[in-house]
Amino acid sequence: MDATLGLPVLVILIAVALLFDFLNGLHDAANSIASIVSTRVLRPHFAVFWAAFFNFVAFTVFGLHVANTIGTGIIEPEVVDATVIFAALVGAIVWNVITWALGIPSSSSHALIGGLVGGGMAKAGVSAAVWSGLSKTLLAIVLSPLIGFLLALVLVAIVSWLSVRSTPFAVDRAFRILQFVSASLYSLGHGGNDAQKTMGIIGVLLYSQGHLGEEFGIPFWVVLACQAAMALGTLMGGWRIVRTMGLRITKLTPMQGFCAETGGAATLFMATFLGVPVSTTHTITGAIVGVGAARRMSAVRWNVASSIVYAWVITIPAAAAVAAVTYWVVLALR
Repeated sequence: MDATLGLPVLVILIAVALLFDFLNGLHDAANSIASIVSTRVLRPHFAVFWAAFFNFVAFTVFGLHVANTIGTGIIEPEVVDATVIFAALVGAIVWNVITWALGIPSSSSHALIGGLVGGGMAKAGVSAAVWSGLSKTLLAIVLSPLIGFLLALVLVAIVSWLSVRSTPFAVDRAFRILQFVSASLYSLGHGGNDAQKTMGIIGVLLYSQGHLGEEFGIPFWVVLACQAAMALGTLMGGWRIVRTMGLRITKLTPMQGFCAETGGAATLFMATFLGVPVSTTHTITGAIVGVGAARRMSAVRWNVASSIVYAWVITIPAAAAVAAVTYWVVLALR
């Protein structure tokens, strides 16, 4: 482990972590607002304010289970030092910027996990990984979009059956109102799961430098700073990815948008309470595909969906590779 850092270096590393959190909000703004924008229930700029508010207040609803998983359940805390944290953040940020520029909704969460794994293994080899926590996270890559898909599919069937005696106009009007609720719940789940990942990074950095004593924990100022950074990033939008998520995968009605957001929110709530760092991108994409497939399989643009899946598969190894190279470059420059 590095020697104890001076205050300026520690502050810089925390600032880089908060920059990642900001970019996470920017990159994943589409997850929260794609459905409600594509159905024209809210204009984009109003939608980001709506999402940012619920991103910020999420810490009042959820515990810090995901933050603890990131802090102690991906790589061994004893392996963590300033160089590992810096390499992990660079790996995640570089991959986020690349996918944002290309308009690809990859996972900021898995980019961060890949960065941690790459930085940790560059220092200590495969023994750096906490395989129980890492395998749980890898399993969630498959399960979160699948659960989102199935819940959205079931919700479409239930809502269609309940609305069979209503006129299309009445159904559309009702779900335009209900989508405010579903979008709020999804933004709450997004803020609750994603902001905690940066909390875990800052927490383990403080712990590695002896600022938390003998027991790992997340100080309240870290909670507030991370929620605020994510909310600010969400306010800045992410329009390239909004277009992919809300318009290119499938066309959505307000009823379908409600089902996608509700299915995605339920998945995020379950994962966050269980302490599993899932991808909000994977979850909402699975749910949007689910509502499209409920109409007919050809309603989903499978070529767009498959290109997104390819990005998911390479996110962890790509971010890990960038982080590993960063770690070795920093060591060589010392």
